[in-house]
Amino acid sequence: MLTYPALVILYRKPLIILVKLLSFISQKGSHRKYKKDKKTVIVPHPKKEVPLGTFRSIVRQSGLSSDVFN
Repeated sequence: MLTYPALVILYRKPLIILVKLLSFISQKGSHRKYKKDKKTVIVPHPKKEVPLGTFRSIVRQSGLSSDVFN
């Protein structure tokens, strides 16, 4: 189980930039979807603030350590 000791709530735009910097490629559709290898990350749209539960889900979907997002 992943732990999230000091995660901060990010806003949507910086989160999208971070996902792109981690080499996830944008996909077509109504939601912001990013794909890398077999992992898909969905970033909420159009909300500006990403709720903590959604943020945790994005970390899990990315397959990355939560440290990358701190």
